[in-house]
Amino acid sequence: MLLLLEDIKVKRKPIYHIRIKATILTENMTRIVIAIGGNAILNPVKGNPEEAKQKIDETCREIAGIIDKGYDVVLTHGNGPQIGNILAMQEECGLVHPQPLDVCGAQTQGMLGYSLQQSLDNRLKRRRMDRKVITVLTQVVVDDSGSSFENPTKPIGLYYQEYRAQEMIALGTRMVKDKNGYRRVVPSPEPVQIVEDEAIKKLVSEGFTVIAAGGGGIPVIRKNGLLTGVEAVIDKDLTGSLLAASVGAELFLILTDVDKVSLNYGEDNQLELDEMTVLEAGRYIKEGHFGKGSMEPKVRSGINFVNSGGRYAIISSLEKALPALEGTAGTRIIR
Repeated sequence: MLLLLEDIKVKRKPIYHIRIKATILTENMTRIVIAIGGNAILNPVKGNPEEAKQKIDETCREIAGIIDKGYDVVLTHGNGPQIGNILAMQEECGLVHPQPLDVCGAQTQGMLGYSLQQSLDNRLKRRRMDRKVITVLTQVVVDDSGSSFENPTKPIGLYYQEYRAQEMIALGTRMVKDKNGYRRVVPSPEPVQIVEDEAIKKLVSEGFTVIAAGGGGIPVIRKNGLLTGVEAVIDKDLTGSLLAASVGAELFLILTDVDKVSLNYGEDNQLELDEMTVLEAGRYIKEGHFGKGSMEPKVRSGINFVNSGGRYAIISSLEKALPALEGTAGTRIIR
């Protein structure tokens, strides 16, 4: 009997030390917030469910690889193609009452959160990593004092031919025309506060890999201390910088469809940037180097993150995510 008890003690001791070591590693990980674009998880042209599932799994394979390298990841994502599809189904179906934009945003958070959470969990299990993944349905308080609600400029959804656009305009939908046709435009106010930030921080501190603020968050405002949803969309990168500051992230990684930020994009004298300070980045914005609805919000969110105390922000492509973190790809925004 004594030998058997001694045997048990010997077997328990290594298990005890392994658990302590795992806890220490989690606490010492470099915390990063990763913002992935909606197009990284759905082809905006085709986007059938099987293609979407494959793209999400490819994205989660890259994210799992980053976690495996010792990074403590908080994930946020875009929802442009997804919310566009929901609006198109509502507008063209005619069989159901259209839902407001805040409700549509909540739908995409649940749909994409489920898919990302399941795929990332499976990818981590394949790597024998014991990390729990959870999605938080996230409301974001927006600034309702600016001109965004009076003069909406953010195009969303599908392109429409003129006859259909005129029908929608007659029903009160605001539209804008460009070379590809007519699109709906909606307010895109500045994010001010993440409502569930305390819950997110608690989950992160307890070792969960959290998916939060999808699509920039569900847009809400406060009236007499109470929350109410509004017809708007929020830029996911700007909310991502709020999220990164809230959870105490050291790095903010913005993944898009280009490897680096460029000056004079698309011109003969295009210049790719390895690094820029917040002052340089601000000057480039004023000089009009970045698209208002594409690269400018990403650069602005990087500036916001660094100014809020983050070490640096990185803008790169999904395929170059890990090299960007290691300093061999992407554009860094530094103090």
